[in-house]
Amino acid sequence: MAFDFKKEYKEFYLPPKTPLLVTVPPMNYLAVRGTGDPNEENGTYKAAIGLLYGVAFTIKMSKLSDRRIEGYFDYVVPPLEGFWQQEGVDGFDYTRKDLFHWISVIRLPDFVTGVDFNWAVTEATKKKKQDFSKVEFLTVDEGLCVQAMHVGPYDDEPATVATMDEFVRENGCANDFSDKRRHHEIYLSDARKVEPARWKTVIRHPARRLGEGK
Repeated sequence: MAFDFKKEYKEFYLPPKTPLLVTVPPMNYLAVRGTGDPNEENGTYKAAIGLLYGVAFTIKMSKLSDRRIEGYFDYVVPPLEGFWQQEGVDGFDYTRKDLFHWISVIRLPDFVTGVDFNWAVTEATKKKKQDFSKVEFLTVDEGLCVQAMHVGPYDDEPATVATMDEFVRENGCANDFSDKRRHHEIYLSDARKVEPARWKTVIRHPARRLGEGK
């Protein structure tokens, strides 16, 4: 049976609706960076998703090619994720999607090295006759975070974020946003097939314990 990150690492992918603190270890991702409203028709965000999946499935299906990746095991491609930031905004303003600076990502299995990544980009470019040069190999060490499961449309996320903010304050912590520590979302539902009221999204915010400094 294929390894499923969501099932094997439930503490990172299937948190409860009630906020909790979690320490997230370093993880490697396929990543594409961009700016602007993710809902823009034929925009850069939707193009980025296509690039990510093109390389992700090239790596997954390498088992059927001449490429032998050391340590490879069969796995389910992890869900799409996103790191979000807005310049000049304190916190996160859902009404100003045009200000988004985002990094769209898909987690990589630990066996994928930089060399394997370079092969996959070259292979995808050759097979799909498309430019995949915007895809990068990215390592993120999130550390201490607060997270919760949000159920419903993305525009309703502020209610869940409010409970996270309250939890942080009540537990001797503070949000710790910076250029390197961003609002993080993990998309567990296929928005094309599931009605918005049932969408499941993990929301994760960087946190620090008060008294430890920034």
